[in-house]
Amino acid sequence: MIRSVYAQCTVTDLGRAEDWYTRLFGREPDARPMPGLIEWHLGETFGVQVWSEPDRSGNSTMVLHETDLDAAADHALQAGIHHDGPQPGGGARILPLTDPDGNRVVITGS
Repeated sequence: MIRSVYAQCTVTDLGRAEDWYTRLFGREPDARPMPGLIEWHLGETFGVQVWSEPDRSGNSTMVLHETDLDAAADHALQAGIHHDGPQPGGGARILPLTDPDGNRVVITGS
């Protein structure tokens, strides 16, 4: 039985990625389980892992659902994460973001 899920992405520079995701989530990582891996625990059974894997970096996509997409868009801008704002996508609204390595982070919500 699966008990938890972690979205993950791979990056070239873990320090640069940590800065970007810290600004996105508004807090430092919750865990550093091993060298080259940082985690944000976003709920009891889900979170995000960021791996230092330069050979695989920039090809990841994660989708995160937010309860207030407009507030998430405002937070991202205030945190220095530039975007084109929420837009229609797949029957919902989405906020597409790109981390410094080119990984896609798509925030969905209403």
